[in-house]
Amino acid sequence: MNHKNYPKTKQTILSLAFRLLSICIALAPNISFGQQANTVEVKSGVTASFRGLSVVDDSVAWLGGTNGTVGVSVNGGTQWKWHRVSGCEKCDFRSVFAFDDRSAVIANAGTPAVIFVTHDGGEHWKETFRFNDTNAFIDGITFTESGAGIAYGDPIYGRLLVLFSSDRGESWTTLPSDQCPEMHPGEASFAASGTCVHMFTNRHWIIATGGTVSSILETKNSGRSWKRINTPILQGKNSTGIFSFYAASEKNWIIAGGDYKQDTLTTNNAFYTRNAGRKWRRPNVPPRGYRECISQTTSRKKQTILALGPGGIDISNNNGRTWQTYSNDRQLHVVKHARKGTATIAAGGNGKIILIR
Repeated sequence: MNHKNYPKTKQTILSLAFRLLSICIALAPNISFGQQANTVEVKSGVTASFRGLSVVDDSVAWLGGTNGTVGVSVNGGTQWKWHRVSGCEKCDFRSVFAFDDRSAVIANAGTPAVIFVTHDGGEHWKETFRFNDTNAFIDGITFTESGAGIAYGDPIYGRLLVLFSSDRGESWTTLPSDQCPEMHPGEASFAASGTCVHMFTNRHWIIATGGTVSSILETKNSGRSWKRINTPILQGKNSTGIFSFYAASEKNWIIAGGDYKQDTLTTNNAFYTRNAGRKWRRPNVPPRGYRECISQTTSRKKQTILALGPGGIDISNNNGRTWQTYSNDRQLHVVKHARKGTATIAAGGNGKIILIR
C-alpha cells in the first residue's frame, strides 16, 4: 500500500468528495442500481413446461402446459388443481384465457390446431375448433371482457390464420383468406408466452410477428383490413423478432424479444413507442437478454413493467425507458398480472411457478 498517494489535508479530501458527487449526479440517469425482488416459488408437483397463463383476479388463475396439462388456482396461485385434457395428452397448451374459476379457453400450439372450452373448472372440455392442416399452429388467443375474442396462427399458404369468436370461444369464424394479413417469406409469430396478440376493443386488434421480418399488424375494423407497422427489433432469422407485446394504452406500447438462440444478446431486444408505432425508441438501458414476456406488476398509474425470459426478470419503473435486474429466477417463460387486482404470477419449465409480491 502506497501511503504517498493519500490526501494530506481535509481540503483535498473535501475537494475529491465534491468531484465524485458531481460525477455521480451527472451519470445518475444512466445508472441502474437494481431493485430487490420479492418472489415466492410454489411447489407445483408437476413437471410440465408452462407458457400459457391467465390471471383473472387475486384469487383465480389458470395455467396451460405440455403433456395436455391445465391447472387452476382459486387462492392466488399458492395451490393448484391439475387436469389432463382427454384425447389431447400430448398437446402443448401455450394459449389460455380464463373468465372465472369455472370457464376458460385453451389452444394447442401445434398440429392439430385445436381449441377447447370448459365450464366446470377443467373437469370436462369441449372442442370448439379444429384445423388439421400440417402447417397449423395456434400462437395466441385473447378476449375482451364482453366475450369477443380472437385466435391466430402461423401462415397457411402465405397468409396468417385469424379466427374470431363472439361467444367466449363457444364457436369460431375463420377470417376469409383475402382478409388475413399477407406474410413475408420466413415471417410468422411466436407462441413463447402467448402474448403477441392484443385486443383494445372488439374491432381494434394487434398481432406481433417475428422471424425474418418482425412487425406489428393492426386492424381497427375487425380484420377487414390491416396496417403493417415496421419495428426496429432484432430480426432476419427464424429465431429472432418480437416475442411479446404490451400495451399500457392504445398508443403507449412496449415490445420485447431478441434471439432465443443467443439469449444473452441485448442488441435491439426491446423498444417502446408513445405514438402507436410511428416512432420507436430504444431503452437507455435494455433488458439483460432475450425476453419472452412483458407484463405490468402493479397499477397502470405506476407503470411498473416486468420483462421475463429464461435468463431472469428485469423491471422498468419508467415504462420501458430503462430496465434493471429484478430477479435471476431461471427457466421462466410467461408472466401475467391480474386483470382485476394486484396478483402477478410467473411460470416456466419443469413445473416452475413464481408468485411476485
